[in-house]
Amino acid sequence: MKAWKKLGCLGVLLVSAAVGCTATVFMSVAASQSGGGPVTAAVSAAEAGIPERMLAAYLTGAAGVTAHVPGCKGMRWQVLAGIARIESDHASGHAVGTSGDITPPIIGLRLDGSGAGGNTTAITDTDNGLWDGDDQYERAVGPFQFLPETFRAYGKDGNGDKVVNPHNADDAALSAGIYLCGKGRDLTDREQLRTAIHTYNLSWAYVDDVMSGIDRYDSLGKVPTLPSGNVGAVIQAALAQQGQPYSWGGGGPSGATTGICCSPGGQDGRTVTGFDCSGLTQYAFAKAGINLPRTAAAQAGVGRRIPASAGIGALRPGDLIFYGYSPTTDSLIHHVGIYLGDGKMINAPRPGKPVRIDPVTAMPDYAGGTRLL
Repeated sequence: MKAWKKLGCLGVLLVSAAVGCTATVFMSVAASQSGGGPVTAAVSAAEAGIPERMLAAYLTGAAGVTAHVPGCKGMRWQVLAGIARIESDHASGHAVGTSGDITPPIIGLRLDGSGAGGNTTAITDTDNGLWDGDDQYERAVGPFQFLPETFRAYGKDGNGDKVVNPHNADDAALSAGIYLCGKGRDLTDREQLRTAIHTYNLSWAYVDDVMSGIDRYDSLGKVPTLPSGNVGAVIQAALAQQGQPYSWGGGGPSGATTGICCSPGGQDGRTVTGFDCSGLTQYAFAKAGINLPRTAAAQAGVGRRIPASAGIGALRPGDLIFYGYSPTTDSLIHHVGIYLGDGKMINAPRPGKPVRIDPVTAMPDYAGGTRLL
């Protein structure tokens, strides 16, 4: 992977993930963060937006790293999911069998130095095309987009079939965990975690993107205590819509309505009943008798404005929270959510992603908030 790291991210980040699974994965995993005994993790694949079989691979992979790197602390499924979200969108568009084998294989661009995908340095073949089907140049392989040479160095058998294969979800997840652990990092330390991700791809923008995913996965199931009064009513109304589909133009004071399945640039004629970001906030605040304008930009003009320069610490639960192309220009705001406290918000994020709890850091262009209650 060292040669690949200079090339930038080779995985294709798709806009929408497959969220067809509604089951919850229950699995006993090692308490790698604390070094204690086994604990039971209950993770909702649907809430995470991760196919159930891939989530299972992340859970077992995270639990298995200390057998290979005893000094590693803090490896958890959220870290592996954060990487795979960028590299393959959790193997989106590919079938993952019960054994973990992925078909068709996930194979990256040819690293021939042509400039495609940002690759300007040719990397000649090292595996005679065994894993990437190319006997002249390398291609990144599998859901974690390993270079074949790197996978030979770090690859381990994650599902016990005595075959080590980057196109197997279990093998790839365990191997990625081992790589990130290095010689024994403490991944409970945020700076060490960032350093580990940076070794995976020498781009701090990549690190920030992965960390935003990890923060969101870490926030799952962690809902702050509801305030009383109208603030609590607003938050409770929004939280009750978790799992509702994103619907551009959907939602309003009365609840979910039919809108376009995709963003304005991706219309294909389909419709879906649900909420977009400002439709969700309209609905929630209607429970407190407040009639908000329809768009996020217009909602920024209601109530007492909290500038972005005041920082996230100035927010209180129940505040509207905004994101915009310019933090000081309300007309350029493109997204709105409701602040929950503890650095989290409830929002309808984007096409393909249901109403859910996200960290405030899930989007990079924080534009402040407004207080209506």
